[in-house]
Amino acid sequence: MRLNKKVLLTSLAIGVITLVGCTQETQNSISRSIQNWTGTNGVLDVYAGSKLVKRFIKIDKISTAYGTNDNKPRPYRYGYGYDDKNFNYKIDKGEKKVYFEFSDYSTSYIFYENDEN
Repeated sequence: MRLNKKVLLTSLAIGVITLVGCTQETQNSISRSIQNWTGTNGVLDVYAGSKLVKRFIKIDKISTAYGTNDNKPRPYRYGYGYDDKNFNYKIDKGEKKVYFEFSDYSTSYIFYENDEN
């Protein structure tokens, strides 16, 4: 019984040290991977000033674009979601799944999980 406890504590300590030693981006990447396994019900709200102008729902994940040749991150994100034209958090007739992109620099947005639906 003591050996199992020592192995468990040693494994836990190694895991904590590994996570602490990771960069923030690596930790975020691990978190996104875990989130992708469990699935999300993401919502992306896009604003023009203080006015909501676009909403995408049922987003599984948002990805960072990377360059083809240099593999460096690009200043925009992309994903797939349903265009919620009437902002009611439901997929209504005529609301289709679409591809979207948005800029890190000029787009005012909030991405969150909709835990009500």
